[in-house]
Amino acid sequence: MEPKVNYILVGSFVAFLGAMILAGILWLGKSDYRGSYDRYEAYMTESVAGLSVDSSVKYRGVDVGRVKTITLRPDNPEEVLLTLDIVRGTPVKTDTIAVLETQGLTGLATINLTGGSREAPSLQAQAGQTYPVIRTGPSLFARLDKTASRLLSEEGLAQLLADLDLAAKGVAKVLDEDNRTTLTKTIKDLADVAQTIASHKTQIEQSVNGAARSAENLARLTTSLNAQVPPLLAGITKSVSAMDVATEELAKTTKTVGAVVNEARPELQQFTKRTLPEAGQLVTELRQLTSTLTRVARELEREPSSLVFGRKTPSRGPGE
Repeated sequence: MEPKVNYILVGSFVAFLGAMILAGILWLGKSDYRGSYDRYEAYMTESVAGLSVDSSVKYRGVDVGRVKTITLRPDNPEEVLLTLDIVRGTPVKTDTIAVLETQGLTGLATINLTGGSREAPSLQAQAGQTYPVIRTGPSLFARLDKTASRLLSEEGLAQLLADLDLAAKGVAKVLDEDNRTTLTKTIKDLADVAQTIASHKTQIEQSVNGAARSAENLARLTTSLNAQVPPLLAGITKSVSAMDVATEELAKTTKTVGAVVNEARPELQQFTKRTLPEAGQLVTELRQLTSTLTRVARELEREPSSLVFGRKTPSRGPGE
């Protein structure tokens, strides 16, 4: 037996699902995952070939929105009106400029926003404007086309021909007879110099090799000095440290000697006043004693017997 199917419930579910899908499509068509948009307008005076609805709008290369509509401006057919949806919060300032850029060889175009200094105020809609209007700037191709057109115009061609004629006259003036003679002489002198250098090629090579060897020896000497200088500096540092220590010790010794001298000053004064005169008198007496002993020794040497028998009485002379 087949189960009964509630067609009303199934139909209601299908209708509800269809409505949800339709609502989702409408919501996605109005916004995307990044949130709400702010709408702006821009007026282009050049061709927007390659730009289409939903083309990207970039701020310094970062994708921040899309092109909503592309139409001719109703009050001025020479300009193209672009309606731009830009993510809310993007810093569009009064000095922001919209530039048309072509992506490589594909021919697809995008709108790139440049400028926008930190100090500039945010762009707001002015009186009579539905949305804020972003200023536009010429694209690279527009600038190249303008430059080429200016060069290929009658005035540009005339100026170019005049410049070429002036340059030709200048070249002719530079290459007159005297200058050509001087240039020929200069070329000949250069040829002589080159020939001289070629004839002394061997000597030049030897000189270069000698310079290379000298540089190598200098490098070795530098390496050796780099290896020897640190120990030498360390030794000098140690010597200076030892000298400092010796100087400190000498200063301490000088202070000690000075203290000892100060302590012994009374005894030294007493020695100078009393002992030195007595010592001088003793030296004088010792000198006298030494003279006496010397005289006695001479007498004994001359008459040794006088030590036992005494001195002889000198003999009397005649008539005594």
